Amino acid sequence: MFEEITGATPKSLGYSFPAEWAKHRATWLSWPHKQASWPGKIHTIYPVYAEFVKAIATGEQVHINVADEAMKQFALQHLQAVGADLSAIHFHFFPTNDAWCRDHGPAFVINPKAAARKAVVKWNYNAWGEKYPPHDLDNEIPVHIARYLQVPLFRPGIVMEGGAVDFNGEGTVLTTTSCLLNPNRNPHLSQAQIEQYLADYYGIEQVLWLGDGIVGDDTDGHVDDITRFVNAHTVVTVVEHNKSDENYVPLQENLKALQTMRLLNGKQLDIVELPMPDAVVYEDMRLPASYANFYIANSVVAVPTFRCDKDEQALEILQKCFPDRRVIGLDCTDIVWGLGTFHCLSQQEPE
Repeated sequence: MFEEITGATPKSLGYSFPAEWAKHRATWLSWPHKQASWPGKIHTIYPVYAEFVKAIATGEQVHINVADEAMKQFALQHLQAVGADLSAIHFHFFPTNDAWCRDHGPAFVINPKAAARKAVVKWNYNAWGEKYPPHDLDNEIPVHIARYLQVPLFRPGIVMEGGAVDFNGEGTVLTTTSCLLNPNRNPHLSQAQIEQYLADYYGIEQVLWLGDGIVGDDTDGHVDDITRFVNAHTVVTVVEHNKSDENYVPLQENLKALQTMRLLNGKQLDIVELPMPDAVVYEDMRLPASYANFYIANSVVAVPTFRCDKDEQALEILQKCFPDRRVIGLDCTDIVWGLGTFHCLSQQEPE
């Protein structure tokens, strides 16, 4: 039942944020509609976006936030055109400012022993440091969804984005100093205080900090473009091999940092290196193209590809990481003009 919980944190009540590969009940999306996010190009993204929805719907329900009936019908046309299973796709008239559901969507925490086994954490959302106002509609999405699902809601009262954190499901979260310590998010909080919020509201025990993100990432360095858990003790991390590329140094620094990290059990991380694609440049702007921005659904792992000779190599590496799922590449050369791809666009709802 929907109620706002005050005076207790998810962790104190036994809730925690599961790993993305844990079984989903559904995936939540916000249908892309903001022209300014894909200036002059938004029409090109819909066929690939529809293929993404189709792929997720092979293994779970998909819930899509839309503004109105017209947007729903527009979405249905594109989904029908690719042969998506419409019986698995549900629309909600929850209007948004933009499409980045990873960051404005709900963070679902679970406690299988609680009366309410699932709850929503509604972080504040400020469009990555007030870069893209307005964001008032996006900021309310977690409340709409918690009410729709009739689950409890927690409000930490600070800014946090889903793309800034990645979880191993066993008490550890990965993040970056460049994003979470940026003064455009929570300037009143110290690193230790931010760690406490992560522990209290995601139900984790350990924060592992990386440094900078990739060039072109307007989120100030989201971890979901650089390093991701693929199981409880293994990460994939993107590495640039061209020493003259501006991503070379920060990604080498992150790799070195990962090599020194220890999990709660004292063991080192297993590290799998993922190549960076060739630079994707549009209108003289380097875009944040990364194979690390994949989305782990129940039956597939959807990986962004970029018409590059490294696409196949990245898909092969990730298929070895997910032997129980079909790894599929979908061309995101146009989608990344919006400065994000599949992980940025989606938010999982666990069973």
